Amino acid sequence: MAISEAMAYARKSGLQPETVLQSIESGAAGSWSLTNLAPRVLKGDFAPGFFVKHFIKDMKIAIESAEGMGLQLPGLQLAKKLYDQLASKGCEDDGTQALFKLYQEQL
Repeated sequence: MAISEAMAYARKSGLQPETVLQSIESGAAGSWSLTNLAPRVLKGDFAPGFFVKHFIKDMKIAIESAEGMGLQLPGLQLAKKLYDQLASKGCEDDGTQALFKLYQEQL
């Protein structure tokens, strides 16, 4: 979610997404996803490293497990809701970075 939102924010605000990426990937906000998936998002490369459909399955298992312990995970529930929306648009065989497509609709 974070990389999709960051790249959408950069584009919508008129910033160069590549420059924004360079400025944040090496700092405290840096992560494997940011370094590896954000450049693919910017190129429109949504080929799977990990499929959306498998991510949804895993999130469902985690949510059910947490609920069984009486633990609410609203962030995970939101992520699953967004990925469910993405899958409903026919993107279940895309990579997880394809979440950007939901944000791209607003650009």
